[in-house]
Formats: sequence, structure tokens, C-alpha cells
Amino acid sequence: MTIAAVGFVLAVIAVFGVVAFNSLRNLDVGAQEALGGIDVQLTRRADLVPNLVNAVKGYAQHEKALFEEVTAARTGAAQAAASNNVDEKATAQARLDRAIGNVMVVAENYPDLKASANFLHLQQQLADTENQLAFARQYYNDATAQLNKKVVTIPWMFFTGLAKVGKRDFYKAPEGQQAPPQVSF
Repeated sequence: MTIAAVGFVLAVIAVFGVVAFNSLRNLDVGAQEALGGIDVQLTRRADLVPNLVNAVKGYAQHEKALFEEVTAARTGAAQAAASNNVDEKATAQARLDRAIGNVMVVAENYPDLKASANFLHLQQQLADTENQLAFARQYYNDATAQLNKKVVTIPWMFFTGLAKVGKRDFYKAPEGQQAPPQVSF
């Protein structure tokens, strides 16, 4: 082989290395962005909870323990949102889901509350947020699947160390939380 041929082969390998590095980093950034999208929706939902609780609180003042649990669950969800641990986020959100479900069950006992325009608006906003949250979780899992497929296949797997990219965990509902809470209106 001539020096020109060796130089050409080395240049092709270098270009492929740059492409592989950038591809892996782009997929990792995409997965991180998708996880941020989940956090945005979780924050939106957590911001709606105090308004919902206040609407119910006026009707159900004797439900102090319920409101304390909602506050604690919301605080836990906010703390989990600050971490990058997907399982921690899912567990905290499951607790908040249960607390919100309990608020809705209490609201069932107050027909005037269920007819309140403010309460109905909050319910709609919460339902919209839940839909957006489901989409954000699916988007994250799709981005994670793309990254994970590339990280474990040849030739990309040889560049994972250089790009400082590894497999990510999928967003899974904690055990017993695969189905949404049952709330009737």
C-alpha cells in the first residue's frame, strides 16, 4: 500500500469516528431532552395540584390528612424532578397520582363542588396534562430505544466510551401503577 492509500484509509476511519461520536452524542442529548419534557409536564401537574386541593378544601375541610398527603406527595415529586433518576421520578409520581386520585374521590362526595366551573376547569387542565405526560413518557422511551439500539450494535458500540454515552433506563410505571387510578365523576 502506498502512503496515499494509508492516508486515505486513516482519513475515512477518522471521518467515521467523528460521525459515530456525533451520532451517539446527538441521540444521548435527544434522550436527555425527552426526559426534560417529562419534567415539564410533571411540574405543570404539580403546579395544578394546589389549585385543585384549594378548590376541594373549601368543601371538605375535615379531610386534613388527605391534604397533608397531597402536599407531601407534591414535594416528593418536585424533589424527584430535580434528579436524573428515572425510577425515582416514576415512584414519586405514582405517589402523587394516588394522592390526586384520593382528592377526586373526596370531591365525588360534594355535588356543588363537582358543578363548580373552577373545579371543572381544573379537572380539564389536569386531564390535558395527563395526556401530555403520557406523550412525553412515550417520547422519552422512543428516544431511549433509539439510543440503546445504537449503543449495543457494531460499529457504534466501539465509540460509546469515547462519546461518554451508555444505555439509559426506560421510564416504567412502578409496580402496581401500570394502570391509571380509577376515578369516577
